Amino acid sequence: MTGFPVPTMPAPPVGVVGLGQLGGSLAAALVRAGRPVSGWDTDPQAREAAAARGVRITRDLSGVVVLAVPLPAMATALDGLTVDPDATVTDVGSVKSPVLGTVGAAFGSRFVGGHPMCGTEHSGHEAVDPDLFDGARWAVCLEPDTDLSRWLRVTEVALDAGAEVVPLTAAEHDDAVAAVSHVPHLLAAALAAAAGEAGPLALALAAGSFRDATRVAGSEPAFVTAMVEGNAAPTAEALARVQAQLGRPWPELVTAGHAVATRPTAQRSVRAPLDRAALLALGRAGGVVTRRLAAFVEGRLPQEG
Repeated sequence: MTGFPVPTMPAPPVGVVGLGQLGGSLAAALVRAGRPVSGWDTDPQAREAAAARGVRITRDLSGVVVLAVPLPAMATALDGLTVDPDATVTDVGSVKSPVLGTVGAAFGSRFVGGHPMCGTEHSGHEAVDPDLFDGARWAVCLEPDTDLSRWLRVTEVALDAGAEVVPLTAAEHDDAVAAVSHVPHLLAAALAAAAGEAGPLALALAAGSFRDATRVAGSEPAFVTAMVEGNAAPTAEALARVQAQLGRPWPELVTAGHAVATRPTAQRSVRAPLDRAALLALGRAGGVVTRRLAAFVEGRLPQEG
C-alpha cells in the first residue's frame, strides 16, 4: 500500500442499519453535517423517530453502510436489505476481531471495522443525541488487506460526525478497549454488587465517587455480557493486570494511579501521509486524525516532555 495519491471524491451517502442510540445519533449527526443519510431498523418507532430527524427510511443502502446493531446480530444485520455491490461496509461494535471474522469475511476488502468510544448507559432511539460523537475517539481498523480508499471513506464519516479517528488494527483495538472499557464495566458491576451486599446504609451514603465508578453498571446486561464475552481473552488479561495492581501496597498503588490520571495532556499538531504504516504509527503513539486533506491527514500527538 503506497502513501499517495488518493484522490478526493465527493462524499458518498451513508446508510445506517440500527437506529438506536449509536446508529440514530450517528444518522442525526450526519444529517446535521449535510451528508445524505438513509437508514433502517426493525423497530418501527425507531424508524419513525429517525425519519423525523431527516433520515430517509429504506431497505436499499449504498455508499458507506454502517452496522449499528448489537454484537450478536452483526452477522445477520443485512438480511432482507439490499446493499449496493460497491458499498463500503463498516460497524460500530465494541469488539472488532469477531466482527472481522464474520462481516469482514463476508465483504472482504469492502469491510472496514470501526468503534466510536462514546455512548452512555442508556439505549434505544429515546437516547439519540446528535452531539454524542463530538470530540470522541473513533477507532477505524486498518488491516493488512484494508482498501485505503475505503478506510478514508469511513474515516470521513467519523470526522463528519464530530469525532477524532484513531488508526489501529482489530487486535490492537481489542487489547486496548479491554483495559479501558471492558474491564471497567466488570469493575463497575463488582463495585455495585459489593455495595449492595454492604446493605441499605452503605447505599444511602453513596455519593460522587461511587456514582462515577458504577455509572456503566446501569447498562443493559445483555449488551455488556456480549461485549466482554466477545473479547474474553484480552479482557481476562486486562483484569489480571488490575488484580495484580490491587496486590501492591496501597500507598504505592494510589500514587501510581494518581500519576496516570494526572499525566500531562498537551498535544502537538502533525501530518501523516496516506500510508498504512504511517497511519498505524500515529495511532500507536496515542495520536488522532482530525482532518483529511488531498494526500495526507492532519492530526495530533501527545506532546513529549
